Parts: sequence; structure tokens; C-alpha cells
Amino acid sequence: MQYGKVEICGINTSEITVLKESEKIELLRKARAGNKAAREDLIKGNLRLVLSVVQRFQNRGESMDDLFQVGVIGLIKAIDNFNLDLDVRFSTYAVPMCIGEIRRYLRDDNPVRVSRSMRDTAYKAMQVKEQLINANGKEPTIEDIAEKLEMNKSEVVLALEAIVDPVSLYEPVYSDGGDTIYIMDQVGDNSTDKDWVDEISIKDELKKLDPRERTIMYLRFMRGKTQMEVAKEVGISQAQVSRLEKNALKRIKGE
Repeated sequence: MQYGKVEICGINTSEITVLKESEKIELLRKARAGNKAAREDLIKGNLRLVLSVVQRFQNRGESMDDLFQVGVIGLIKAIDNFNLDLDVRFSTYAVPMCIGEIRRYLRDDNPVRVSRSMRDTAYKAMQVKEQLINANGKEPTIEDIAEKLEMNKSEVVLALEAIVDPVSLYEPVYSDGGDTIYIMDQVGDNSTDKDWVDEISIKDELKKLDPRERTIMYLRFMRGKTQMEVAKEVGISQAQVSRLEKNALKRIKGE
């Protein structure tokens, strides 16, 4: 991909034809009638749509050319399966098809392999989910999906989680032109204010100790090291560490 010339897979994106919705429908009708030229024009006229989808995946470290080609496969599937009788815009149908095709490619190309049986379970669960939404008009629970599949809830959860694409903590989720919000900014911290206050209090108490005692207490209670590990790091015996630790605790308690 040549970003300066805006070329992808040898196609200059600035020269891509953009079709009106009425033109897409007309070409779809001709393509269904066996007109190969109309089919080619329909594909070319929707390449900008594929490009817009591919740009959503540009931070995945994958070749944009490869993703574009995979996206075009999704576009072709959309052309072959679009129902002309429905009052739906073609792009509304095509975009999820392109996204799904790219996600499947990324999942199958991922070094973390998911077993075929687990993938099959996940796809069945997704199909059942769509069926239940159409039937009940609301989002089904995991229990509903598991009951329909006659499987354990845990099996369904594991299968669905296995096919979720891994996401970088540094992937941006929002930007208003100024500060960017990343996923890591939205990850919860289980530590409480009490933990934070306790840590400050401990550090204040450590100031009362001499340098060696302070080092031992820091390694033992702030770093979570064993007495043996502390002894090795400080260069004294475990017995000395134990004795110094007890003395330091007495001083901190004011005994």
C-alpha cells in the first residue's frame, strides 16, 4: 500500500467510482440476470465502501492490501446474497459482511489457535442468538442460548470468548482531535482508596528505620519477597533478615 499516492492493491483510491443507491440496485438486478459486466461494475463501484471498512482495522499490524482483498471477498458475498425484495440499502447489508470476513481472516490467521469444535459452538451460539432476537425482539441471555443449544452455560461462554479478537490496551477508542482515550484508560483498578492510604502510611513508617531495615521491610512487604529472597538480595543470612524484620516491626509499633 502506498499511502502517499493513496494506492491499495494497485488501485488508486481517488479514482474509485462511487455509485448511487439506485445504480447499485439496477446493477444488482442485471448481475442476478447473468450480466458479468454489471457484476464487475458493482464490485468496482463499492470498493470505497470496502476501503472505509478496512481502515477500521489499520492498527492491527496486518497488511492493508491483504485486508482489502479479504474485504472485497466479503463484498462479493454480499452481492451474491443480498435480497432485493427487502427495503434495505445495499451498503447496510454489505458493511457487516465485509467486517465479518475480515474478522474471520484475522481470527484464522491468529497464532493463538482455537479448536474447530469450539469455533463451531461459537458460530451456532451466534446463530441461535440471532434467531432468539428475531423471535422475541430482545437480546437473549447466555442461559437462553445455552438452553436452546442444550449445552452448559460455561461451554457457550468459553466458545464465544475464544473467538473474540484480542485488542491492544493502546488501541484508541475515542479522540476529539485533542487527547485520545485508549482502552487502558477504561480498564478498572481493583485497588481501593484504603489500599492507597495504607501504602502511604507504610512508607511514612519506613522512614523511622535505618537504611538496611528499610530495605528489608520494603522488599518483604511492598515487593512481596520471601525472607530467603531478601537475604540473597541484601547479602546476609535468612536468620539475620528474620531478626532485623522483627526489630523493625517493634520500632514501627513503638514497642
